[in-house]
Amino acid sequence: MSLKDDFSKPKIIQFPKIQDPKGNLTFMQNPDQVPFQIKRTFWTYDVPGGEIRGGHAYKSQQEIIIALSGSFDVIVTNLDGTTEKYSLNRSYYGLYLPNLTWRHMENFSTNSLSLHISSKEFTDEDYVREFELLQELSQ
Repeated sequence: MSLKDDFSKPKIIQFPKIQDPKGNLTFMQNPDQVPFQIKRTFWTYDVPGGEIRGGHAYKSQQEIIIALSGSFDVIVTNLDGTTEKYSLNRSYYGLYLPNLTWRHMENFSTNSLSLHISSKEFTDEDYVREFELLQELSQ
């Protein structure tokens, strides 16, 4: 990955994977694998079957989502209403999401663990919780 890559739309990022008979190791570091300075990390876990997480966009925050354990799908809804599904199930892949990207997560496997790497500290004002408002902001 090069930081000169196009980060204007969602994309899968492959992180380094060091294989060893005693167990594999994957890492990320700024600026080599992350196209922004990391300001916050959080994780979701123990998501009950059939539940959906997310359902929002961020005005300015960029994010990388990684399935550290188990699997889940990230559904991105484009401004025209079309959707793209990204199935995350390997801890050495992450889904990069630029700001103004509507997303939700679903189809969580048992014991799934998602790690979120963010470019901004938490602020409720950065959330866009209505898709129609996102469409207005993006014009």
